[in-house]
Amino acid sequence: MKNENSNLAIVAAILFEIILISGVIFNIAIKEWKDLYLYFMTVICIVLPFIIVKLANIKRIVLPSSFQLVSVIFIFLAQYFGEIMQFYSKLWWWDLLLHGAFGCYAVIVGFHLIKETIIKTKEVTQTRFIIFVLIFSFSFSITLGAIWEIVEFLGDYFFKTDMVNGGLEDTITDLLINMLGSFIVCLIYYLRRLKA
Repeated sequence: MKNENSNLAIVAAILFEIILISGVIFNIAIKEWKDLYLYFMTVICIVLPFIIVKLANIKRIVLPSSFQLVSVIFIFLAQYFGEIMQFYSKLWWWDLLLHGAFGCYAVIVGFHLIKETIIKTKEVTQTRFIIFVLIFSFSFSITLGAIWEIVEFLGDYFFKTDMVNGGLEDTITDLLINMLGSFIVCLIYYLRRLKA
């Protein structure tokens, strides 16, 4: 099965890129250099979901049909609103919301990755297979959350950003919220599969 490009994701990406490029032009015009690299980084990041889908198609990896759209929106919310518009400092819950949403969606991506890769055999019971899928998806989500925390640290270290502004407490809270979101989606999946 091939991952299709989402027309809605393409429209959203174009709209977001127009907003970002307008911001770049405006910042250059008023000689405000502080957020310029964040604008450029976000412009590049918005394209990444489309590259990931292209690579997934080459490797025959099936992603959720909403992958591009959710990823583009998430990147825009995190980078543009969070960093550039400073929602992270203006709204105490913004960072937690994004980490929780990421935890939930990363589990869904994990479900797709494992269910398309591993085929249930006759020797494995349905319950064992479901539990294996849950463990993999939960671990996948937690791993991505931990990698993101490392990216935040490296961004602060090399580019003098302020992504880990709360230090250890911020990092652990982000990981716990990611874990909670992941756990909730796994629990819902388990209960739905149990009824089926």
